[in-house]
Amino acid sequence: MSFANAYRGAKAGAVRSLAIAGLALTLAGCETVSALNPFGGGETYEPEIVETRPAAELYNEGLSLIDRGQYQSAADRFEEIEEAYPFSDFARRALVMQAYAQFAGGAYDDSSNTAQRYLQLYPGQDDADYAQYILAMSNYNQIPDITRDQTQTAQALRAFQELIDRYPNSDYVEDARAKIVFARDQLAGKEMEVGRFYLERRNYTGAINRFRTVVAEYQTTRHSEEALARLTEAYMAMGIVDEAQTAAAVLGHNFPESQWYRDSYALLQSGGLEPRENRDSWISRAFRGFTRAVVGVGG
Repeated sequence: MSFANAYRGAKAGAVRSLAIAGLALTLAGCETVSALNPFGGGETYEPEIVETRPAAELYNEGLSLIDRGQYQSAADRFEEIEEAYPFSDFARRALVMQAYAQFAGGAYDDSSNTAQRYLQLYPGQDDADYAQYILAMSNYNQIPDITRDQTQTAQALRAFQELIDRYPNSDYVEDARAKIVFARDQLAGKEMEVGRFYLERRNYTGAINRFRTVVAEYQTTRHSEEALARLTEAYMAMGIVDEAQTAAAVLGHNFPESQWYRDSYALLQSGGLEPRENRDSWISRAFRGFTRAVVGVGG
């Protein structure tokens, strides 16, 4: 379900189910009130009467501002509801709509914080899955390119997985699964980038550790083929022939048409070797039960 559909559902729900709040509270009486002045004197003040607008009016105005693309103003209206009518049903619904308005306006950090606050206050309410989705998307939309720190990617991945685990029947689960594919691919890509950096500088142990992470944790991503080939290369350079042969054998078994396998096979042959799998190797164990799947990568 898209954000637009979710928003339309929230707006329809407001018209359909939310009752009009009571009239504004007013201070009793407008007469001048004597102030207690410990320093003497008979100072007086007139209380400032602040009119509180009905919650329904503020809520519908917030929805209207969203329709007009005035997202910050909409977020401000929803925040007014929470301040004026705390713990009400209007306040609960306004909080999740505030998170949406902030997200739509590109204020992702604010959106994430607001969504988290909703989940802390109302973890079992009907809109909790929507708040969790907004939280995940706020991180997802800040995923940087592969050359930069991937903290945001890891946070998005955790948030989407939490959505699936906590709200398995949510309308947002299908999209969450698709976003997880991309996030995992991004994290694997970062490991590959660092691994190649180490390999080029002949830091073979550092390179193997990075490629091992890809093989062990991200084997269903598109990077697993190259990771196995790079392991073949690194182990051959270190003279650990058995592991080099195993990496190439596992690569050939799971990706027989891969150019990475052809390159690895040629590398072994240059040393008078052929792929041969050691079933006790960690590489072999990592791919037991592996089912090759063709997955797309996209936002």
